[in-house]
Amino acid sequence: MIAPQAMDAQTLVRLLDLAGIGVFALTGALMAVRLRQTFVTAGFFALVTGVGGGSVRDLLIGAPVFWVQDGAVAAVCIAIALIVWVTPERWWRGDLLEWADAVGLAAYSVFGTWKAISWGVPVVPALLMGIITGCVGGIIRDVLASVPSILLRPEIYVTAAALASGLYLLLLWAGASTAAAAASGALAGFALRGAAIRWSLALPVYRAGEDKEY
Repeated sequence: MIAPQAMDAQTLVRLLDLAGIGVFALTGALMAVRLRQTFVTAGFFALVTGVGGGSVRDLLIGAPVFWVQDGAVAAVCIAIALIVWVTPERWWRGDLLEWADAVGLAAYSVFGTWKAISWGVPVVPALLMGIITGCVGGIIRDVLASVPSILLRPEIYVTAAALASGLYLLLLWAGASTAAAAASGALAGFALRGAAIRWSLALPVYRAGEDKEY
């Protein structure tokens, strides 16, 4: 098993955690206000989007659900929703939701992998825990908003999470420090997702052969 060098990178890992929570909460709040929902709905969207992936991860690896143990997390999510709610709509126009989601995806995928390893999860499941951490919050947001899930859109998404998590693990295996591996994985995942947003990059889709009529 790859042993994370956690003690020399606690600050960076914590920043990745907060970045993932914060920007996912932002995307949840943005989705709610764009749908002209109430502040209560915006706060709920911010919370479930911010903590959704991490909650599923913690339940799967047998860890205490992080935001239940840390009351500040919910407060931050609600505060972000309030900021979005009281500021002019023009501040949040354009592709901000997509780019904020890309930041959260990359940062949270690496953090999820780090936490899984720190709880003794083997490498391959830890990789999957990173993907779940990075992707599930956005999926919950889209389902609640009744919009097409990010998983069903053509642009690369899950692959970017896998790159962030996989590169982090690979660099740890190669002997890199936790800080260097985490930063490199997060940047690579963000770069791939950003390229997908900018140039609509997508993986090939399944194309079944035409049915023959008899």
